[in-house]
Amino acid sequence: MKITVVGAGAVGASCAEYIAIKNFASEVVLLDIKEGYAEGKAMDLMQTASLNGFDTTITGTTGDYSKTADSDIAVITLGIPRKPGMTREELIGINAGIVKTVASSLLEHSPNVILIVVSNPMDTMTYLVHKSTNLPKNKIIGMGGALDSARFKYRLAEALDAPISDIDGMVIGGHSDTGMVPLASQAARNSVKVSEFLTEDRLKQVVEDTKVGGATLTKLLGTSAWYAPGAAVSSLAQAIACDQRKMFPCSTLLDGEYGLSDICIGVPVLLGKNGIESIVDIPLSDTEKAKMQESAVGVRNTNGLLDV
Repeated sequence: MKITVVGAGAVGASCAEYIAIKNFASEVVLLDIKEGYAEGKAMDLMQTASLNGFDTTITGTTGDYSKTADSDIAVITLGIPRKPGMTREELIGINAGIVKTVASSLLEHSPNVILIVVSNPMDTMTYLVHKSTNLPKNKIIGMGGALDSARFKYRLAEALDAPISDIDGMVIGGHSDTGMVPLASQAARNSVKVSEFLTEDRLKQVVEDTKVGGATLTKLLGTSAWYAPGAAVSSLAQAIACDQRKMFPCSTLLDGEYGLSDICIGVPVLLGKNGIESIVDIPLSDTEKAKMQESAVGVRNTNGLLDV
């Protein structure tokens, strides 16, 4: 199993580290455009192999996509953050150009690859990959929902003063502060609805804290988070590589599911050797359905800024 991670920054390096530590891939290739950067990150990570007990080989390359040939899975993390004075349209335009180039270069050398998209705005970049490649939709996966759900479970465990292994919860919808739809009505502690333990106000606070999870970390760190995104990617990659058929909320192209079409947005899917094996239809309350539709409007507005 060969996995490529494009972008050797904090998120990309974290992806490579967690994939290697879980020991399900024979090879991880880190690629970056900054001279020597991916090579250095790869060397540093390989020097942890004997300490962390993994046999995965990690190599780095500066822009040489031939080194990624025959990848089974590739992760796209490249993109720039919004800078002072930059319009949203400019940011999306720049990142769209990067993501299109990366996807095209990967497919040139690995035509059967399964792509995991991390670059922001994630739902829109996932949609762009669909529109700019000939890959079947099951092979293009947006990571966001897996990360948002992990943050939801963290906040639920915090509120319940419970071990996180007791907690089950899911976030669907768009990967943004306003687009997330945490399914509070279905969240549970060992199959008991969390509403049995938490007041309505406390549960609402958990939902709001989840929705601003990324912004909270950016404020504290001065940059985007990287550990949890890397762990989320590694979990998706492992489910695919090991044909686990595990359920995660991921951004995928919808064709009537959840009443939506021609949009990539987070919904529950089963992940296995073919990528997205199936989209899982779960019942939503009327409120959750309305929030999902609102989220879709926001994603479509961002998609409208693409030149596709």
